[in-house]
Amino acid sequence: MRILALDVGKVRIGLAISNEQETIATPLAVLPSEEVFAMAPSFKRILDDWEVEHLLFGLPRTMGGELGPQAVAIKDVADAIACTAGLPHTFADERLSSKEAKNSLKASGLSEKEMRGKVDMVAATLF
Repeated sequence: MRILALDVGKVRIGLAISNEQETIATPLAVLPSEEVFAMAPSFKRILDDWEVEHLLFGLPRTMGGELGPQAVAIKDVADAIACTAGLPHTFADERLSSKEAKNSLKASGLSEKEMRGKVDMVAATLF
């Protein structure tokens, strides 16, 4: 089964796709949030082309593991995206995934400017 991981932000959403065995995730794209929310052709094409069967959303818990205001907002957005896409969805703890993704990109030699946008899709591969 192919799983599409989404790192949801206010401005953009990072996407990563799993292989059919669900053992490896590959960074796929970063789309403007509005395109995903509106099920724009760019997002719909990803769902169709990759034959996505399940959505996995990163859920930003607090360091204590609680659901803060940001996590509640993400859950609402994720539920709406999954409903519109007609796909089942689950959530994964994404604590520190953006920081880990940024460190990985920095280690590969990218500048802060070159990292923009890439952090979100790399973070999606981590959860």
